[in-house]
Amino acid sequence: MKKSQSKINWKVLIISLVVVYLIGFLGSIFTSPAVSSDWYLQNKPSITPPGFVFPIVWNVLFFLIAISIYFSFTNFKDKKNVVVLFGINLLLNFLWSILFFGMKNPFYAFIDLILLWLSILSLVIFNWKISRISSYLLIPYLLWVSFAGYLNLLFFI
Repeated sequence: MKKSQSKINWKVLIISLVVVYLIGFLGSIFTSPAVSSDWYLQNKPSITPPGFVFPIVWNVLFFLIAISIYFSFTNFKDKKNVVVLFGINLLLNFLWSILFFGMKNPFYAFIDLILLWLSILSLVIFNWKISRISSYLLIPYLLWVSFAGYLNLLFFI
């Protein structure tokens, strides 16, 4: 390994963490008040994990996403593609909170979730040749969004 590749690029790492957690925070503005609403409590599926599980899981996932961005960005020459693909993913992630909790529209949220899932899968595939670790770090995100999609689906079937 070259000496320059073994050093941590702190600027990229910090920006990755700040951007991802900022998106998470913005999504929580719609999510936090809604999880105690009558609409959510009366409609949530019985297999929904306890409320305390979600912030723990999402904080871990956001950390993994940020580290994935870091490895992808620092190992790929075309930085614009990395920014665009992860940007689309984070936008879809944020949009789900607005659609599901803000607008209380599980159907549109589910459509967004399908696009989000495809976006995550695309990132896993895109990153495979660039940085396998970046790709592996996204697998828990893909699995959790799959489970979230099932929960979301149960809201309107």
